[in-house]
Amino acid sequence: MPILLNPQMMRQIIMDHYDNPQYKKVPAKPELYQQVHMDSTNCIDDITIYVLEENGMVKDCCFDGVAFTISTASTDIMCGLVNGKSFKDAMYIIEQYKHMIHEEPYDESVLDEAIVFMNTSKQAARIRCATIGWDGLESSRG
Repeated sequence: MPILLNPQMMRQIIMDHYDNPQYKKVPAKPELYQQVHMDSTNCIDDITIYVLEENGMVKDCCFDGVAFTISTASTDIMCGLVNGKSFKDAMYIIEQYKHMIHEEPYDESVLDEAIVFMNTSKQAARIRCATIGWDGLESSRG
């Protein structure tokens, strides 16, 4: 992912993940998944993160529910980033994403399309939207 995305490119990536989220679904066998419900008191965001773990790996991560653009897009991107990764690697990705959101030094190499949320801190009200799914996956680790 290029470091210098223009605002229009960033909006397009966000809108693509909002309009056509690849990981927004209820799994065929939800009882096999750890489920973490997340909601926001400030808006309509109300999602459930589904995580299927196998041998310390994120075998499948998806989500379902109602959410605005930023929440849906960021959660969809997160699911794509962590699927097939070890939980250790997934937690590292989450940590780097949150560092980026809070304008702290971060490892851009693991964020891929999530980099489109790099300016989120400039609109403080959007931080919760951009992190709700990430917080859900992180909390699934207890």
